[in-house]
This record gives sequence, C-alpha cells and structure tokens, in this order.
Amino acid sequence: MNAVAASNTSSQGYVADHRNDNVLIYLNGEFFKRDEAKVSVFDAGFVLGDGVWEGVRLVNGKIIALDEHLDRLYEGANSIQLDIGMTREELAEALWQTFRRNDMTDGAHARVMVTRGKKKTPNQDPRFAMGQATIVIIAEFKIPKPESKSKGLSLMTSTIRCSTPDVFDLRLNSHSRLNFIHALIQAINCGADEALMLDPHGFVASCNSTNFFIVRSEELWTSTGRYNFNGITRKKVIKLYSDAGHVVRQKDFTLAEVYSASEAFVTGTLGGITPVTRIDGRHVGNGQPGPVTQHIADLYAAYING
Repeated sequence: MNAVAASNTSSQGYVADHRNDNVLIYLNGEFFKRDEAKVSVFDAGFVLGDGVWEGVRLVNGKIIALDEHLDRLYEGANSIQLDIGMTREELAEALWQTFRRNDMTDGAHARVMVTRGKKKTPNQDPRFAMGQATIVIIAEFKIPKPESKSKGLSLMTSTIRCSTPDVFDLRLNSHSRLNFIHALIQAINCGADEALMLDPHGFVASCNSTNFFIVRSEELWTSTGRYNFNGITRKKVIKLYSDAGHVVRQKDFTLAEVYSASEAFVTGTLGGITPVTRIDGRHVGNGQPGPVTQHIADLYAAYING
C-alpha cells in the first residue's frame, strides 16, 4: 500500500514548482546542485538524528520572524551541546545568500539543518564526533496548496501521545521525529491528512507537525503549551487575535470539546493558518472553513505582508 497516496491534502503540502529541480543547496559554506549535495554516511544526523533544524519562510523579500527562528535554533543546539560553529549573523547571512543564489525574493521556504557532523564510527556517543558541525540549507519555491485552504484538513486522533519534557522536549526542533512520523502514518492509513495528538493526561496537545486551535463562541482555544511545539506562528496568532480584542484561552480541553467546536485550524511556518474541517470522521461545525478562521488568516496575512 502506498500510504502517501491515501490523501491529496496535507498541512505540509505545497504547489509543485519546476524551478525546484535546479535549486542550489548550501552545504558547509559551498553550493551544490540538488542531486550533487551529499553528506557522509557517518554524519551524526544520518546515523541517529543528532541535530536541530528550522524552517523559515520568505515573503516579499522578508524572512518572516527570522530572529525568533534563530533564537529557537541556537537554544536547541545549546540544549544538546552542539556547537554550530557560526554566529547568528553568519548563519543569517548564509540563509540570505542561499535565497540570493537561487533568485528567490517571494514564495520561498528554506530548511536550515545542523547536525553534530561526521563521526569516527556510527554510534550514539557524541565524543566520537570529529569536531565540525554539518550545516545544510535547502531553499525551495513553496506556497501552500490552495485546496488545503479551501477544503480544509482532515485529522485523526492518534494513539501516540505527545511527550513530557523529561522524555522528549517538544520545544526542541530535533531531527529525531520518529514518534510524530508514527502518528502521521496512523492518520494517513485512516484516510486523514494529519494526526491530532493528546498529552499524557488525555487532553488535546497538538498535531504531528503543527499546532492546533479550536473556536468556541468566537473564543480561541489552544493547549497550555506544556506538551506541544514551541510554535512561532502559534505565538503570533495568539497575539494577533488577542490584540484585535478577542478572547484567547490557553487551557486543557478534551476531544469532546473539540467535537462540539464551531471551527478548528492548525498553524505552521509554511502553511500559516490552515482550516480543519473534519476530525475523527466528524465534521467540524458545518464542515467548511469558518469565518473566525478566515478572520485570523487575514490578520496573519496582514502581519506577514506588513
């Protein structure tokens, strides 16, 4: 079975663009054609996912929330004692250089990946790293699929739970994502686009790659933040809706409260605000993207274009 073909929408989906066939990839200070950019099989990222990453979006010549993304990247690297080997300013310049080399000024997305680098032997011990981090920047022309916005996503509640910080801290943008991939595979095999995930106490936490919101009586509800991603778009949505004079509640809530919500949506760097219209086989509200979601999407669009 080809699980990926089970659904034609995704929070991570994007419009195909032939220009991506010829993008240049940044690798440790040099640029390579897409099919020539390679790292060692002894690289710590390949061996066991030992690294951190960020995704950034380029809109109208501006990298959205660049400082916040760099904050998160360097905090994550520091937590696992990974020396990036570049200052924030140097890494930001490498990112801008990658966009420039690919003639990108709008409608682009870049993934910045930093691993502990090449190791003497494929094992877990970081002391076997040979001393230089591997830094890769992949920039592509990416805009979300229109059908994801117009149709909305379908979610399925996964049996995989979001973890506590002592097990795996979701605020760490780690290359190790196996639990979320597992959750997503469950959702895809059930015909859904993304997995809705609960926290260890059974309250709604997040999705496998995005943060989750519901609308009840025009109030915006999202999880407490204890068991979900440290979402930059999530924080911006909370601020924008609150600044517009509306109520935002970061609280514990259950699937029963989700099922009776009038609207739902997810947030992420690439997709921004993406409506959710079906959860566990049930329609959310009337099964169409709702007016509050559209209002929030408009607020966010004004922010990124401002």
